[in-house]
Amino acid sequence: MELEIAQSTPTAASIATLVQAHYDLGQVVESEFLRRSFNQVYRLGFASGRRVVARLCAERPRGGPNTLFEAAALEHWARLGCRVARCLPAASGEFAVHVPLAEGRRALMLFEHLDGEATGDSAEDIEALARGLAALHRAGESYQGLDSIYRLDLDYLLLMPLLGLLRAPTMTAELRPQFEQLGQRLHDDILALGDLSHVLCHGDAHGSNNFVVPDAEGQREAVFFDFDEAGPGYLAYELAVYPWSLYPRAPDVPASDKTKAQWRRFISAYREVRPVTGADLAAIARFMAVRQFWLLGEYAGRIPVWGSQAIPTDYLRRQVSMLRTWETLELPL
Repeated sequence: MELEIAQSTPTAASIATLVQAHYDLGQVVESEFLRRSFNQVYRLGFASGRRVVARLCAERPRGGPNTLFEAAALEHWARLGCRVARCLPAASGEFAVHVPLAEGRRALMLFEHLDGEATGDSAEDIEALARGLAALHRAGESYQGLDSIYRLDLDYLLLMPLLGLLRAPTMTAELRPQFEQLGQRLHDDILALGDLSHVLCHGDAHGSNNFVVPDAEGQREAVFFDFDEAGPGYLAYELAVYPWSLYPRAPDVPASDKTKAQWRRFISAYREVRPVTGADLAAIARFMAVRQFWLLGEYAGRIPVWGSQAIPTDYLRRQVSMLRTWETLELPL
């Protein structure tokens, strides 16, 4: 009997061997498995002293990785002076090497290695993140490269994740209609806000997918990586990811004065670089709830790999309470 494999985890040494065979970067002398999340990420060091990050892309609820668009968008941003970790081509010129594994072929991508520290709580770090994100959006306005497979619209961010969540084995007959109603109200509320702005999104800019480093003048600036979720989408969603990461994601837990001050500093610094319309500002709090639906859908889609207790029933019950609270959430400006 042959067992079906949900997802393999290659060792760092095997990834190093693969990269050495497919990339003209010389001998790999060190390798490290960094993390297993939606993808598997490795750090490699070469005899030349160069370091890179390797990402073994996984199938997601949305489908396969957006490799060609991601590489093209990163090159565009870098060409316009944005600090991003570009994708490195293999010796063949391709931006992904397809690795045969027990579950099927998966794409391996290499990226420039960045040094620095994740965004901290200081005013300088928060402002650097906001300014850097605004610069990405401004540069993205002139992007004319390959199309993205995915668009960060309400189907992608809300409706498809909701469907996946409703099929989760830990979902109950009691909770299912409550999530359906919450999702539908959220969808209708956002449509009622009218036309909202769109940008070329990073897609996951919560402050830990960038480092903050000193520039040539000693000022703090953000350098960005992990563009797996990049694509054209709502500006309000992109801006919602940071406060979503700050605000308590639990029912009946109010945001602290510190959290509110961090959010104010972030949105103020962003607006100093790039304007935000009143409709987009009003939509940000609603898109925080959209972000939570997206995350729940991602967890539901990873059950074959992570197990059903990644989203146990008691956790889902708390999510209903939290999402109801967030229906009236207002962000301070």
